[in-house]
Amino acid sequence: MAAAGPFQRRLSSLLGVDPDELPAVAAGMAMFFLLFAGYFMLRPVRETMGIAGGVRNLQWLFTGTFVATLAAIPVFGLIASRVARRRILPWTYGFFASNLLAFAVAISMAPEIAWLARGFYIWLSVFNLLAISVAWSVLADLMPSSQAKRLFALIAAGASAGGLVGPLLGLVLVGRLGHGGLMALATVLLLGSAAAAMWLQRWRDARPLDPADAPARRAPLGGNPFAGIGTVLGSPYLLGIATFVVLLASVTTFLYFEQARLVEMHFPDPIDQTRVFGTLDAVVQTLAILTQLFLTGRIVRRLGLVVLLTTVPVVMVGGFLWLAVAPTFAVLAIVMVTRRAGEYALARPGREMLFTVVAPAAKYKAKNVIDTAVYRGADAVSGWVKAGIDALASSPAVVGVIGALVALAWAGTGLGLARAHGRREAVETPSGAARG
Repeated sequence: MAAAGPFQRRLSSLLGVDPDELPAVAAGMAMFFLLFAGYFMLRPVRETMGIAGGVRNLQWLFTGTFVATLAAIPVFGLIASRVARRRILPWTYGFFASNLLAFAVAISMAPEIAWLARGFYIWLSVFNLLAISVAWSVLADLMPSSQAKRLFALIAAGASAGGLVGPLLGLVLVGRLGHGGLMALATVLLLGSAAAAMWLQRWRDARPLDPADAPARRAPLGGNPFAGIGTVLGSPYLLGIATFVVLLASVTTFLYFEQARLVEMHFPDPIDQTRVFGTLDAVVQTLAILTQLFLTGRIVRRLGLVVLLTTVPVVMVGGFLWLAVAPTFAVLAIVMVTRRAGEYALARPGREMLFTVVAPAAKYKAKNVIDTAVYRGADAVSGWVKAGIDALASSPAVVGVIGALVALAWAGTGLGLARAHGRREAVETPSGAARG
């Protein structure tokens, strides 16, 4: 193995990683950058299509997304059971790429069909959780907890960079390419992300965690397509992560509905709506990438995982109370940007570190259930709860107070999970999976 040059040594010192880990950081960042650039280029399109279907009907779209997510679980479970572990991501991304090309053709030919727009809204809402979940599964599979604490936040900076470039691409190209053209471009980016993930697997092959590591990743996980559900239900630790995700999704949904209502009120033109959503995305990703590159890794090494899992929930308690007394678009924009930037830079890397101390099958199957079905189920339920609150009280103050209480419970759950992770990490096996 060649010795690191002066530039590599300086860069590794700046980032707080070993020189030998720089290729893995670069490959992981590329995987997330390409994935997120494509997704965030399409995200404003999804929001515009959601509003086109009627803000008062959003809870139905959330319910449809949950049903579609439930249908996706056995499909992904089948792939994870039958395909070599190292090939799960390429197979999954290839399937989504074919879907995306089909939407690109259909929407280019018939953009006025409302049900096509609703179908794309639901599809992208399923795709983004599943695709991102699988990417993090690969990282949790390839890196033990000690390495994850140093590298996950840096690699997540690739996601934030993609989330910054994607909205800008959308803003520049939507007028020239249209929504169908953006979908075709996103397909190319998705396939590039799969190629980066395959390179990351080869990096791990050259530095196995133990002699059985590489052969194990060349074999399928086995089991039945629904095994992830039973794994979650049978593990208090995984149920704790599921609870964390439910509370996170509830906070997100409450804010999302308020955002849709206020954007529709202040920006009636669909093109303006797409630009507003794209601008908010760009601000969020700029803040997140700076935090991920220079702060997150140092925070977790010095202060521990608990800071990553509790900071954003505590801040959201104050944000909801602020919205309760000042329910304006400006306040909402500040709270939304703070929540999303904090989630990407702190809460998401911390949440993914929780999976480094579980068995390989749980890193894919159980994690997929939590990241998709549990998240979207919480979306659907909280969407109807939000609609019910609006129908009964029609007061942003009530939403703000309830949201603050949910965020407080979210913070308490994060604290408990950080402590549970520490206990599991103490009995971590050489391959990175906790005993039992």
